[in-house]
Amino acid sequence: MNYQRSSALFKAAQKVIPGGVNSPVRAFKAVGGTPIFVERAKGAYLYDVDGNRYVDFIASWGPLILGHAYEPVLKAVTEKAALGTSFGMPTAIETELASLAVSMVSGIDKIRFVNSGTEACMSAIRLARGFTKKDKIIKFKGCYHGHSDAFLIQAGSGAVTFGAPSSPGVTKGTAKDTLLADYNDLEGVQQLVQEHKGDIAAIIIEPVAGNMGCIPPEAAFIQGLKRLCTHEGILLVFDEVMTGFRLAAGGAQEVLDVPADIVCFGKVIGGGLPVGAFAARAEIMNYLAPDGPVYQAGTLSGNPLAMSAGLAMLQALSKDKGVFKRLAEKTAYLHKGIEGVLIKHGIPHTINRLGSMISVHFCEAAVTDFSSAAAGDNEIFKKYFHGMLAQGVYLPPSAYESYFLNDALSYEDLDFTIAALERIAPDLQ
Repeated sequence: MNYQRSSALFKAAQKVIPGGVNSPVRAFKAVGGTPIFVERAKGAYLYDVDGNRYVDFIASWGPLILGHAYEPVLKAVTEKAALGTSFGMPTAIETELASLAVSMVSGIDKIRFVNSGTEACMSAIRLARGFTKKDKIIKFKGCYHGHSDAFLIQAGSGAVTFGAPSSPGVTKGTAKDTLLADYNDLEGVQQLVQEHKGDIAAIIIEPVAGNMGCIPPEAAFIQGLKRLCTHEGILLVFDEVMTGFRLAAGGAQEVLDVPADIVCFGKVIGGGLPVGAFAARAEIMNYLAPDGPVYQAGTLSGNPLAMSAGLAMLQALSKDKGVFKRLAEKTAYLHKGIEGVLIKHGIPHTINRLGSMISVHFCEAAVTDFSSAAAGDNEIFKKYFHGMLAQGVYLPPSAYESYFLNDALSYEDLDFTIAALERIAPDLQ
């Protein structure tokens, strides 16, 4: 494929934007080469500035669950924009979206909208600390909860790719209040809780990890976390920025049958526009200003364009009861096809999947945590990524990212993808 215009645009961007990108994973550092610049997208496809078409398996990292340029979302945003783009004042649509979200997710009474997943997780932890009057939190190696200081301690995905699991600029004072555990290791969490008994405000986790590849939790682990939190007076925070309204109408809580105390949302709830949210039962949410002492604010929070996009998306998902089943079936079909090709060509691999999230790891051992995810052969992954890109398939440009399927993908698109892998498989051996 020709990437001449993308290459020129990247060189121009590097002169005025750090690294030429506004989010590090886009720079292709993990896979090498020049990032492609997108011109437009529709349904299941991306079109770059050089005229190449790609079957898309990131869906803007998850929010475009019904495909690119989904007509009801476009219509809602266009109509709302004509009335004004931002007011810094309350609008009725905020309550409409809040009411719908609360009705879809069990265990939450109130929700507060913000502008990103980072803001949602940052605010949720502040709320947890204020509510419990305790300072420390536990997070898991390889889980990414945004770039707030408290979370850049052994973060996954981009932080690992760029060689800084603990980012410079994070103070020792901040780091000391963030305790690290291994994903799927309940005993390790129990030990941390005992060592810091009475000091832990919250345990925050991606209930299905998506930033070290897709890693589902073991049932005993996630259920044990809930029991531990309940027993010790610790708030369990689910970062459902990726999984919320994607794995099911009620998110990972519904799929795993494990209730959280605070839930963070993003991605799908914005329908492709910048939105985040956090939610909990009224007892906890009433600690937020202006009702309570925990301060959180934002001029663009509840922005009418973002609210309209999110409302159109959640309305579509709430009406189409079969969408999550269809997505899971498509993901299972893709899993079977990829696995068949890799087995045929003798390429060591492990594939993880849950719902419409899936990842391919080039190692033979099970991938259950950050350490096992990091054991994958990154050189093979680089060949895999660029080989598929050349065949017209866009995958996450990092071995530490989940794929996100969208409902616009047809089985013909999935067959095209599997056939593309068959063509490049000899180069991966």
